[in-house]
Amino acid sequence: MKAYELMLIMRPNLDDEAREAVLEKIRGILTTEGGTVDSEEAWGKRRLAYEIDHTEEGDYQVVLFHANTATVAELDRVLNITDQVLRFMVVRRDDLA
Repeated sequence: MKAYELMLIMRPNLDDEAREAVLEKIRGILTTEGGTVDSEEAWGKRRLAYEIDHTEEGDYQVVLFHANTATVAELDRVLNITDQVLRFMVVRRDDLA
């Protein structure tokens, strides 16, 4: 398995339960396929460089995990159709292998 970093920007108006539901969905996808979540870091609400869907702020979250490429593809598919997520980016981390 390879190391990855997920940078996630969620809608700033989500309550704690909705935010945790999105993170639980991510954890579920990763662990079901045999991956592991190494760490999660909440960066909180920050101003975006440009508006996304008429939104000027975003709630940032960083997740470090180990998974195979099929799991990353499934995570990408699910996050693309999740309405609470404004933007996300998955990057492979060679320094954490």
